[in-house]
Amino acid sequence: MATPRARVIIDNDFSGDPDGLFQLVHHVLSPSVEIPFAIGSHLSPDDPFDSSSRQADNAVKVAKEILSLLGLERQPPVLLGSNVGLSSPIEPIRTEAAEAIVAEAMREDTDLPLYVALGAGLTELASAHLIEPRIAERLTAVWIGGAEPEGVAVGPKGPRGIEYNLNIDVTAGQVIFNNSQIPIWQVPRNVYRQCLVSRAELHSRVKPMGRIGARLIEAIDQVFDGAEKVGLLMGETYALGDSPLVLLTALQSSFEPDSSSSFHSTVPTPRINPDGSYGANPDGRPMRQYTHVDNRLMFEDFYHKIAAFAAENPDRQIATGRDDSLHRARGTVRSD
Repeated sequence: MATPRARVIIDNDFSGDPDGLFQLVHHVLSPSVEIPFAIGSHLSPDDPFDSSSRQADNAVKVAKEILSLLGLERQPPVLLGSNVGLSSPIEPIRTEAAEAIVAEAMREDTDLPLYVALGAGLTELASAHLIEPRIAERLTAVWIGGAEPEGVAVGPKGPRGIEYNLNIDVTAGQVIFNNSQIPIWQVPRNVYRQCLVSRAELHSRVKPMGRIGARLIEAIDQVFDGAEKVGLLMGETYALGDSPLVLLTALQSSFEPDSSSSFHSTVPTPRINPDGSYGANPDGRPMRQYTHVDNRLMFEDFYHKIAAFAAENPDRQIATGRDDSLHRARGTVRSD
Protein backbone atom coordinates (compact mmCIF):
# COMPACT_ATOMS: atom_id res chain seq x y z
CA MET A 1 0.00 0.00 0.00
CA ALA A 2 1.44 3.36 -1.05
CA THR A 3 1.88 6.13 1.48
CA PRO A 4 0.21 9.43 0.55
CA ARG A 5 2.64 11.90 -0.98
CA ALA A 6 0.16 14.61 -1.98
CA ARG A 7 -3.15 16.07 -0.84
CA VAL A 8 -6.02 16.38 -3.34
CA ILE A 9 -9.21 18.38 -2.84
CA ILE A 10 -11.86 17.06 -5.24
CA ASP A 11 -14.33 19.61 -6.66
CA ASN A 12 -16.92 18.38 -9.13
CA ASP A 13 -20.51 18.76 -10.34
CA PHE A 14 -21.58 15.28 -9.28
CA SER A 15 -25.23 15.80 -10.26
CA GLY A 16 -24.08 16.38 -13.85
CA ASP A 17 -22.03 14.33 -16.30
CA PRO A 18 -21.25 10.98 -14.60
CA ASP A 19 -17.59 11.13 -15.61
CA GLY A 20 -17.08 12.86 -12.26
CA LEU A 21 -18.37 9.77 -10.45
CA PHE A 22 -15.68 7.64 -12.07
CA GLN A 23 -13.07 10.21 -11.08
CA LEU A 24 -14.33 10.27 -7.48
CA VAL A 25 -14.16 6.49 -7.14
CA HIS A 26 -10.75 6.30 -8.81
CA HIS A 27 -9.29 9.04 -6.62
CA VAL A 28 -10.65 7.55 -3.39
CA LEU A 29 -9.18 4.15 -4.31
CA SER A 30 -5.73 5.69 -4.95
CA PRO A 31 -3.55 5.31 -1.84
CA SER A 32 -0.82 7.74 -2.94
CA VAL A 33 -3.06 10.74 -2.31
CA GLU A 34 -4.76 12.00 0.81
CA ILE A 35 -8.19 13.50 0.16
CA PRO A 36 -9.10 16.01 2.90
CA PHE A 37 -12.59 16.49 1.46
CA ALA A 38 -14.64 16.55 -1.73
CA ILE A 39 -16.86 19.41 -2.87
CA GLY A 40 -20.24 19.18 -4.55
CA SER A 41 -20.48 22.13 -6.92
CA HIS A 42 -23.00 23.63 -9.31
CA LEU A 43 -23.60 23.42 -13.06
CA SER A 44 -24.81 26.11 -15.41
CA PRO A 45 -28.38 27.34 -14.83
CA ASP A 46 -30.97 24.99 -16.36
CA ASP A 47 -28.30 22.46 -17.30
CA PRO A 48 -29.95 19.42 -18.91
CA PHE A 49 -28.25 17.06 -16.46
CA ASP A 50 -29.76 18.91 -13.48
CA SER A 51 -32.01 21.88 -14.20
CA SER A 52 -32.82 22.52 -10.54
CA SER A 53 -31.76 25.48 -8.40
CA ARG A 54 -30.07 23.11 -5.94
CA GLN A 55 -27.37 21.61 -8.14
CA ALA A 56 -24.64 21.77 -5.49
CA ASP A 57 -26.93 20.22 -2.88
CA ASN A 58 -27.74 17.44 -5.34
CA ALA A 59 -24.04 16.99 -6.12
CA VAL A 60 -23.34 16.45 -2.43
CA LYS A 61 -26.11 13.83 -2.22
CA VAL A 62 -24.80 11.94 -5.24
CA ALA A 63 -21.20 12.00 -4.02
CA LYS A 64 -22.25 10.75 -0.59
CA GLU A 65 -24.24 7.95 -2.18
CA ILE A 66 -21.25 6.86 -4.27
CA LEU A 67 -18.97 6.92 -1.24
CA SER A 68 -21.52 4.96 0.80
CA LEU A 69 -21.47 2.22 -1.85
CA LEU A 70 -17.72 1.99 -1.40
CA GLY A 71 -18.22 1.85 2.36
CA LEU A 72 -14.61 2.64 3.15
CA GLU A 73 -13.55 2.77 6.77
CA ARG A 74 -12.10 6.22 6.19
CA GLN A 75 -13.67 8.28 3.46
CA PRO A 76 -13.55 12.01 2.80
CA PRO A 77 -16.38 14.29 3.88
CA VAL A 78 -18.36 15.95 1.09
CA LEU A 79 -18.80 19.70 1.52
CA LEU A 80 -21.42 21.93 -0.02
CA GLY A 81 -20.38 24.46 -2.63
CA SER A 82 -22.41 27.35 -3.99
CA ASN A 83 -25.56 26.70 -6.02
CA VAL A 84 -24.75 29.73 -8.21
CA GLY A 85 -21.73 31.28 -9.87
CA LEU A 86 -19.96 34.47 -8.88
CA SER A 87 -21.80 37.71 -9.57
CA SER A 88 -18.66 39.82 -9.18
CA PRO A 89 -14.93 39.25 -9.72
CA ILE A 90 -14.19 40.85 -6.36
CA GLU A 91 -16.89 39.36 -4.11
CA PRO A 92 -16.53 35.75 -2.89
CA ILE A 93 -19.39 33.43 -2.07
CA ARG A 94 -18.56 32.24 1.43
CA THR A 95 -19.52 28.57 1.38
CA GLU A 96 -18.23 25.87 3.70
CA ALA A 97 -16.34 24.51 0.70
CA ALA A 98 -14.55 27.77 -0.09
CA GLU A 99 -13.65 28.30 3.55
CA ALA A 100 -12.36 24.73 3.76
CA ILE A 101 -10.07 25.26 0.75
CA VAL A 102 -8.56 28.24 2.54
CA ALA A 103 -8.10 26.29 5.77
CA GLU A 104 -6.48 23.33 4.00
CA ALA A 105 -4.15 25.54 1.96
CA MET A 106 -3.02 27.47 5.01
CA ARG A 107 -2.19 24.41 7.11
CA GLU A 108 1.27 24.44 8.69
CA ASP A 109 1.29 20.85 9.97
CA THR A 110 2.02 19.08 6.67
CA ASP A 111 4.54 19.32 3.85
CA LEU A 112 2.44 17.32 1.36
CA PRO A 113 1.80 19.37 -1.80
CA LEU A 114 -1.82 20.38 -2.31
CA TYR A 115 -3.76 20.01 -5.55
CA VAL A 116 -7.31 21.19 -6.14
CA ALA A 117 -8.73 18.78 -8.74
CA LEU A 118 -11.50 20.62 -10.56
CA GLY A 119 -13.86 18.72 -12.85
CA ALA A 120 -16.42 21.49 -13.31
CA GLY A 121 -16.47 25.25 -12.77
CA LEU A 122 -14.07 27.31 -10.70
CA THR A 123 -16.50 28.99 -8.30
CA GLU A 124 -15.20 27.55 -5.03
CA LEU A 125 -11.53 28.04 -5.80
CA ALA A 126 -12.17 31.60 -7.00
CA SER A 127 -14.11 32.38 -3.83
CA ALA A 128 -11.35 30.86 -1.71
CA HIS A 129 -8.78 33.06 -3.46
CA LEU A 130 -10.90 36.16 -2.94
CA ILE A 131 -11.22 35.27 0.76
CA GLU A 132 -7.48 34.62 1.17
CA PRO A 133 -5.17 35.47 -1.78
CA ARG A 134 -2.18 33.83 -0.05
CA ILE A 135 -3.49 30.40 -1.03
CA ALA A 136 -2.03 31.05 -4.50
CA GLU A 137 1.41 30.19 -3.13
CA ARG A 138 0.23 27.01 -1.44
CA LEU A 139 -1.70 24.93 -4.00
CA THR A 140 -1.92 23.94 -7.66
CA ALA A 141 -5.20 23.99 -9.60
CA VAL A 142 -5.67 21.02 -11.95
CA TRP A 143 -8.63 21.96 -14.12
CA ILE A 144 -10.62 20.09 -16.75
CA GLY A 145 -11.88 22.96 -18.87
CA GLY A 146 -11.33 25.69 -21.39
CA ALA A 147 -11.45 25.67 -25.17
CA GLU A 148 -8.77 24.42 -27.49
CA PRO A 149 -5.61 26.58 -27.51
CA GLU A 150 -5.39 28.63 -30.69
CA GLY A 151 -2.99 27.10 -33.19
CA VAL A 152 -2.80 23.82 -31.28
CA ALA A 153 -6.17 22.21 -31.93
CA VAL A 154 -9.56 22.99 -33.40
CA GLY A 155 -12.88 22.52 -31.68
CA PRO A 156 -15.64 20.08 -32.59
CA LYS A 157 -17.60 20.78 -35.74
CA GLY A 158 -20.79 22.78 -35.53
CA PRO A 159 -21.74 25.89 -33.58
CA ARG A 160 -19.77 26.28 -30.38
CA GLY A 161 -20.43 28.45 -27.41
CA ILE A 162 -18.24 28.77 -24.36
CA GLU A 163 -16.55 25.52 -23.35
CA TYR A 164 -18.79 23.55 -20.99
CA ASN A 165 -16.89 23.81 -17.71
CA LEU A 166 -15.83 27.41 -18.23
CA ASN A 167 -19.45 28.29 -19.04
CA ILE A 168 -20.46 27.14 -15.55
CA ASP A 169 -18.85 30.30 -14.14
CA VAL A 170 -16.94 32.54 -16.55
CA THR A 171 -16.41 35.15 -13.83
CA ALA A 172 -14.70 32.58 -11.63
CA GLY A 173 -12.52 31.63 -14.60
CA GLN A 174 -11.50 35.26 -14.93
CA VAL A 175 -10.64 35.44 -11.23
CA ILE A 176 -8.34 32.42 -11.46
CA PHE A 177 -6.76 33.12 -14.86
CA ASN A 178 -6.71 36.91 -14.91
CA ASN A 179 -6.54 38.04 -11.32
CA SER A 180 -4.65 35.38 -9.36
CA GLN A 181 -1.19 33.84 -9.24
CA ILE A 182 -2.50 30.31 -8.68
CA PRO A 183 -0.46 27.76 -10.70
CA ILE A 184 -2.73 26.09 -13.26
CA TRP A 185 -2.46 22.70 -14.92
CA GLN A 186 -5.12 22.92 -17.64
CA VAL A 187 -6.67 19.97 -19.48
CA PRO A 188 -8.53 21.77 -22.29
CA ARG A 189 -11.41 20.38 -24.34
CA ASN A 190 -9.24 18.87 -27.10
CA VAL A 191 -7.45 16.80 -24.45
CA TYR A 192 -10.36 15.68 -22.28
CA ARG A 193 -12.07 14.57 -25.50
CA GLN A 194 -9.20 12.08 -25.90
CA CYS A 195 -10.39 10.18 -22.82
CA LEU A 196 -12.69 7.82 -24.68
CA VAL A 197 -13.77 4.41 -23.48
CA SER A 198 -16.16 2.08 -25.23
CA ARG A 199 -19.43 1.02 -23.70
CA ALA A 200 -18.39 -2.57 -24.41
CA GLU A 201 -15.32 -2.27 -22.18
CA LEU A 202 -17.29 -0.47 -19.47
CA HIS A 203 -19.90 -3.22 -19.38
CA SER A 204 -17.18 -5.88 -19.37
CA ARG A 205 -14.69 -4.36 -16.93
CA VAL A 206 -16.73 -2.13 -14.62
CA LYS A 207 -20.34 -3.29 -14.44
CA PRO A 208 -19.56 -6.70 -12.85
CA MET A 209 -17.52 -5.06 -10.06
CA GLY A 210 -20.07 -5.12 -7.28
CA ARG A 211 -22.57 -2.45 -6.34
CA ILE A 212 -20.25 0.42 -7.19
CA GLY A 213 -19.46 -0.92 -10.67
CA ALA A 214 -23.13 -1.48 -11.44
CA ARG A 215 -24.00 2.00 -10.18
CA LEU A 216 -21.36 3.68 -12.36
CA ILE A 217 -22.52 1.91 -15.50
CA GLU A 218 -26.15 2.61 -14.68
CA ALA A 219 -25.29 6.32 -14.67
CA ILE A 220 -23.69 6.07 -18.12
CA ASP A 221 -26.56 3.99 -19.52
CA GLN A 222 -29.07 6.57 -18.32
CA VAL A 223 -27.25 9.28 -20.25
CA PHE A 224 -27.40 7.21 -23.44
CA ASP A 225 -31.08 6.41 -22.89
CA GLY A 226 -31.96 10.04 -22.19
CA ALA A 227 -30.03 11.28 -25.20
CA GLU A 228 -31.67 8.79 -27.52
CA LYS A 229 -35.12 9.94 -26.38
CA VAL A 230 -34.36 13.42 -27.72
CA GLY A 231 -32.86 12.13 -30.96
CA LEU A 232 -29.16 12.29 -30.07
CA LEU A 233 -27.39 9.08 -31.10
CA MET A 234 -24.17 8.80 -29.11
CA GLY A 235 -22.56 5.79 -30.74
CA GLU A 236 -20.40 3.33 -28.82
CA THR A 237 -18.04 5.48 -26.74
CA TYR A 238 -18.11 7.86 -23.79
CA ALA A 239 -15.56 10.44 -22.68
CA LEU A 240 -14.53 9.99 -19.06
CA GLY A 241 -13.08 13.45 -19.31
CA ASP A 242 -12.54 14.03 -15.59
CA SER A 243 -10.24 11.03 -15.15
CA PRO A 244 -7.06 13.03 -15.95
CA LEU A 245 -7.52 14.60 -12.52
CA VAL A 246 -6.46 11.23 -11.09
CA LEU A 247 -3.73 10.64 -13.66
CA LEU A 248 -2.02 13.97 -13.07
CA THR A 249 -2.13 13.84 -9.26
CA ALA A 250 -2.22 10.24 -8.01
CA LEU A 251 -0.42 8.50 -10.88
CA GLN A 252 2.75 10.56 -11.03
CA SER A 253 6.16 8.99 -11.63
CA SER A 254 7.90 7.19 -8.78
CA PHE A 255 11.19 9.09 -8.94
CA GLU A 256 11.07 12.88 -9.26
CA PRO A 257 7.25 12.83 -9.01
CA ASP A 258 5.46 14.47 -11.90
CA SER A 259 2.86 13.70 -14.56
CA SER A 260 5.65 12.32 -16.73
CA SER A 261 3.54 9.93 -18.82
CA SER A 262 1.46 12.80 -20.22
CA PHE A 263 2.58 15.69 -22.40
CA HIS A 264 2.17 19.40 -21.80
CA SER A 265 3.42 22.75 -22.99
CA THR A 266 4.34 25.56 -20.63
CA VAL A 267 2.71 28.79 -21.82
CA PRO A 268 1.97 32.21 -20.38
CA THR A 269 -1.40 32.02 -18.65
CA PRO A 270 -3.86 33.62 -21.08
CA ARG A 271 -6.61 35.97 -20.04
CA ILE A 272 -10.19 34.74 -20.11
CA ASN A 273 -12.46 37.10 -22.03
CA PRO A 274 -16.15 37.55 -21.13
CA ASP A 275 -17.13 35.41 -24.13
CA GLY A 276 -14.97 32.54 -22.89
CA SER A 277 -12.22 33.02 -25.47
CA TYR A 278 -8.56 33.46 -24.64
CA GLY A 279 -6.87 36.83 -24.61
CA ALA A 280 -3.14 37.14 -25.25
CA ASN A 281 -1.13 37.74 -22.09
CA PRO A 282 2.57 37.34 -22.94
CA ASP A 283 3.62 38.38 -19.44
CA GLY A 284 1.27 35.92 -17.74
CA ARG A 285 2.63 33.45 -15.19
CA PRO A 286 3.70 30.06 -16.57
CA MET A 287 0.83 27.60 -16.98
CA ARG A 288 0.82 23.93 -17.93
CA GLN A 289 -1.43 23.24 -20.90
CA TYR A 290 -1.76 19.51 -21.48
CA THR A 291 -1.73 18.23 -25.05
CA HIS A 292 -1.89 14.47 -24.47
CA VAL A 293 -2.83 12.26 -21.53
CA ASP A 294 -1.83 8.67 -20.88
CA ASN A 295 -5.12 6.83 -21.34
CA ARG A 296 -3.50 3.41 -20.94
CA LEU A 297 -2.15 4.10 -17.48
CA MET A 298 -5.22 6.07 -16.44
CA PHE A 299 -7.91 3.57 -17.41
CA GLU A 300 -6.01 0.33 -16.75
CA ASP A 301 -5.24 1.59 -13.24
CA PHE A 302 -8.94 2.32 -12.69
CA TYR A 303 -10.07 -1.08 -13.98
CA HIS A 304 -7.58 -2.93 -11.79
CA LYS A 305 -8.35 -0.89 -8.67
CA ILE A 306 -12.11 -1.34 -8.93
CA ALA A 307 -11.64 -5.07 -9.63
CA ALA A 308 -9.38 -5.44 -6.58
CA PHE A 309 -11.87 -3.53 -4.45
CA ALA A 310 -14.74 -5.77 -5.57
CA ALA A 311 -12.71 -8.91 -4.89
CA GLU A 312 -11.76 -7.69 -1.42
CA ASN A 313 -15.33 -6.69 -0.55
CA PRO A 314 -17.65 -9.55 -1.59
CA ASP A 315 -20.28 -8.29 0.86
CA ARG A 316 -20.86 -5.31 -1.44
CA GLN A 317 -22.08 -7.31 -4.42
CA ILE A 318 -25.83 -6.74 -4.03
CA ALA A 319 -27.32 -3.48 -5.26
CA THR A 320 -29.37 -1.35 -2.89
CA GLY A 321 -32.15 1.14 -3.45
CA ARG A 322 -31.53 4.84 -3.99
CA ASP A 323 -33.19 8.07 -5.10
CA ASP A 324 -33.48 7.83 -8.89
CA SER A 325 -34.53 11.46 -9.21
CA LEU A 326 -30.95 12.61 -8.67
CA HIS A 327 -29.46 10.44 -11.40
CA ARG A 328 -31.91 10.50 -14.28
CA ALA A 329 -30.41 11.79 -17.53
CA ARG A 330 -32.26 14.87 -18.69
CA GLY A 331 -32.09 15.73 -22.38
CA THR A 332 -28.73 16.37 -24.00
CA VAL A 333 -25.23 15.94 -22.60
CA ARG A 334 -21.90 17.72 -22.54
CA SER A 335 -20.09 18.01 -25.85
CA ASP A 336 -17.27 15.48 -25.64
